[in-house]
Amino acid sequence: MVSLLLGLITFAIVGIIAITLIGALLKITVKLALLPLKLILFPILALVVLVKLVVVLAIGAALFAIFIPIAILLAIVAAPFLLISALT
Repeated sequence: MVSLLLGLITFAIVGIIAITLIGALLKITVKLALLPLKLILFPILALVVLVKLVVVLAIGAALFAIFIPIAILLAIVAAPFLLISALT
């Protein structure tokens, strides 16, 4: 009876190892099958990221160019009030 139990445990362990090995081999096979697609799409992805970065930087520079004169005007308007509040 004990030998039957040990045989069942051994069979279960070997089965789990086999399932794990088959899963790993399947994962490697899928990665190798999709590698050419990945290599083809990588330059396109790099171009999309580069264009996105350029657009974000251009919008940031435009906002920066708009907000600097507004900040200067606010400083010109606020300066007399700051001087008056400093004197009192």
